[in-house]
Amino acid sequence: MFEKLRQSKLFFWSAELLVIATLIFVSSKINFIFTPIGTFFSTLFAPVLVAGFLYYILNPIVNLLMKTKMKRIFAILIVFLLLIIALVLLLVSVIPSLISQLSSLASNMPDVFKSVEAWVYQMAELPIFKDFDLTKYIEQLDISYGNIIQQFISGLSSSLGSIVSTVASTTIIIVTAPFILFYMLKDGDRMVPGIKRFLPKKRQNDIVELLGKLNKTLSSYISGQAIECLFVATFTVIGYSLIGVRYAFLFGVIAGITNLIPYLGPYIGLAPAVFVTVFDEPFKALLCCLVVLIVQQIDGNIIYPNVIGKSLQIHPLTIILILLVAGNIAGLLGIFLAVPFYAVCKTIVVHIFQMIRQNKIDEQPILELPDEINSPESKEK
Repeated sequence: MFEKLRQSKLFFWSAELLVIATLIFVSSKINFIFTPIGTFFSTLFAPVLVAGFLYYILNPIVNLLMKTKMKRIFAILIVFLLLIIALVLLLVSVIPSLISQLSSLASNMPDVFKSVEAWVYQMAELPIFKDFDLTKYIEQLDISYGNIIQQFISGLSSSLGSIVSTVASTTIIIVTAPFILFYMLKDGDRMVPGIKRFLPKKRQNDIVELLGKLNKTLSSYISGQAIECLFVATFTVIGYSLIGVRYAFLFGVIAGITNLIPYLGPYIGLAPAVFVTVFDEPFKALLCCLVVLIVQQIDGNIIYPNVIGKSLQIHPLTIILILLVAGNIAGLLGIFLAVPFYAVCKTIVVHIFQMIRQNKIDEQPILELPDEINSPESKEK
């Protein structure tokens, strides 16, 4: 009877769950051992993340330079030189323009909030809102500019410690990420052969194939997203400038950054431009929507299929659910990283199922034909 119980699936899974629960319980009691490990990985997470992002953008350029018979080290140095030039141009031209437009927008925000307040009071005078006494609720909300600034300053002073911590973390990333990036570009192609030596020979080819698929998924997604964001930012700035939107450069850059968020990003990027223009110039706000619609149509029908294609193959509803869950778990960082993380997990799971299916096919016995069919006489017939 005990032998039958031991062979039961219910007994097997119950024992497995009991072992897992015991391991979790024991781990929670010795968290002082895992705390330094968690601190170690959390410290390296941001620099490795930035370096990995830049690696997938710059590695194709390194490979392209190597096709000209150039040594890899010289190709890496040229790419680093181009990266430094791009950063210098960013600091000299782009950042000052953004700061100038941001400060101008901040100085004009009282007028924007006055327009919002006047519009709200006009809406309160409409007959449809007369029974709700909307003016009373508006005064209770106190949406005045001075109150908003006061709340912002009080929040800023209370979070001064986190600001200092963020500046320190950013400094560490700026110092360490270039070194990590250099060695990723230099020795990245040696990683798979190095891992292969420690794998069992029976599974070496399968795992190497899986690593290749993961690399292709991340490469197509990250490099494709970089091209997409650059395209959206550039042409949104051009479109906003043509229709005469103030702070066109700032709003275009915001649209490019928020384009990293699938499906929801274009609407989030459009919101600032519409908010600034809709109360004074409603027609211009409508033109902003038209500009974003045209840019997104070109991006969705031309840019996205060619630079990313169908490598992810994720349903739009799945992406929206992932973004909602990731936003609640990890905030803004979770929103940006949720889709590539899901794509990697999906690639791993699909590959494992394909391996299991292939193993079942390989293990099936090959049917042997009877001797009468294989005989020379039957072949002559």
